[in-house]
Amino acid sequence: MRRRRWRPTVRKGRMLVNRRIDRFALILVTLSLIGGCSRSAARSRPASAIEPATNARPLILADSEGERRIHRPPPGTLSNLAAPFIIKVDHRNGGAPEFVLFTEDIPPGQAIPPHRHPDADEILLIHAGTGVARLAGRETMVGTGAVIYMPRNTSVRLRNTGSEPLRIVAIFSKPGYEEYMRDISVLEGHAALPLSVAELSAIRERHRAHVEYEQP
Repeated sequence: MRRRRWRPTVRKGRMLVNRRIDRFALILVTLSLIGGCSRSAARSRPASAIEPATNARPLILADSEGERRIHRPPPGTLSNLAAPFIIKVDHRNGGAPEFVLFTEDIPPGQAIPPHRHPDADEILLIHAGTGVARLAGRETMVGTGAVIYMPRNTSVRLRNTGSEPLRIVAIFSKPGYEEYMRDISVLEGHAALPLSVAELSAIRERHRAHVEYEQP
């Protein structure tokens, strides 16, 4: 009696086992490649895309609180604004990464000279007082409760025409302008030395990416 009849069966069984092993190995290799790609992609993404990080701190500020500053008296040929203002929220105050808010009291007869912000939108809220706003060539009386929206690159001028300070709240969609404001002012309690024409012109040129002034 010949035993060769069992060899095809054994060979076939071995082939089936080998195929299953090969398939299992292929699955393991595929899963390993997918896992490796996922880990590589995670490593290649910036940290901010994985876990947003910010130094922002919640704030509740009273009307008089914040970074209190005084304008240095400007040369009359470029501006007459010498108002006190308070930087309330920015990257230094509260660690805000994206916007800026400050308040300012424009004395009677003084004005924010014509200017535009090339890279940021601005909203002005009239907190108290009366004045005249010139926005994109249109002139309008404004008073308490008025809102002025300036899309970037929109020319604006605001003048106090009343007998009381024109109190405004300014909000910017991007940081930058607040550093110009710091350069033309001093902290409250410090001597506010007058700005020369050359000094103010140099400061404005340095911050031209964030504010461009026109002729008063």
